[in-house]
Amino acid sequence: MNIAVDAMGGDNAPKVVVQGAIKASDELGINIILVGDSEVISFELEGKEKRGLVSIYHCREAVLMDESPLKAIRNKKDSSIKVAFDLLKNGKADAVVSAGNSGAIMAAAILTLGKVEGVERPALACVIPGSAGEVILIDVGGNVDCRPAHLLQFGIMANAFATSCLGMKRPRVGILNIGEEAGKGNEQGRMAYELLKNSPLNFVGNVEGGEIFSGLAQIVVCDGFIGNVVLKLSEGLAASVSSRLEKSIRNYMTGKVLALLSHKFFKGFQKTLDYAEYGGAPILGIKGVGIICHGSSSAMAIKNAIKMAVDYVENDVERRLSEQIAGFHP
Repeated sequence: MNIAVDAMGGDNAPKVVVQGAIKASDELGINIILVGDSEVISFELEGKEKRGLVSIYHCREAVLMDESPLKAIRNKKDSSIKVAFDLLKNGKADAVVSAGNSGAIMAAAILTLGKVEGVERPALACVIPGSAGEVILIDVGGNVDCRPAHLLQFGIMANAFATSCLGMKRPRVGILNIGEEAGKGNEQGRMAYELLKNSPLNFVGNVEGGEIFSGLAQIVVCDGFIGNVVLKLSEGLAASVSSRLEKSIRNYMTGKVLALLSHKFFKGFQKTLDYAEYGGAPILGIKGVGIICHGSSSAMAIKNAIKMAVDYVENDVERRLSEQIAGFHP
């Protein structure tokens, strides 16, 4: 399997991206194509590409994090993001992983690969830790303005991903809203509720913000504006709670043994909250496999995003998603 990795994307590129790619290659035994400026990538590789599993595909340009996504993709034909998706389209790669400008990644994926037949808007699905297991939040930033029918499709696409890659048999699907009653929320939420209720999905109704992590629903559907706010809020809250809790416990602990135990505890606790454990968010609904990573991804996050891409390919999620979309008649 060949995974094209945008070596120039992310706050800590290319150093951290290259480190994560090497880890993935070592652990998974797959071919990694690092796309970007060959000179700077070679400096980070320090000859490791000679092992045969890691190679470089040179391109001159990179999309900056604050650039306009569409303008960048249209004007920078030789950017690492665009070239990576070109490799996928031309059959030289099986998937693309990038921690770069998320809007540009979405634009490049859709313009280069196209959408799965029947899909109106591809969406970003993020796997987050819940108290009763993994929870998929969709959309988390791909579409800030959505119609009710789009939310229905998000649920169908997430269902295909959940059953294919995460081992969920018949995942419970809910829609994020301000109350659990059917009549709550704005017009978008109320109409989407009716569409999901009448769909073949295992719909469990509205999910309030405080219940996202409870396990009430394994798939939580919302538009990309709200989803992105929820995701960023959750990340910030997790970091804050972990830090404050650790400080509080250390104030009551004395001795090296207790300090060591608390350190091990918090390492494990933080691991359950860390986005890096899940790597990235798959773009559902495109004709191919694209994984978007957090801009500040660590090497471990890049490695796990590559692993997610491999799982996506091996489980043929695109085909299953296409079948579920085609098999549903509203």
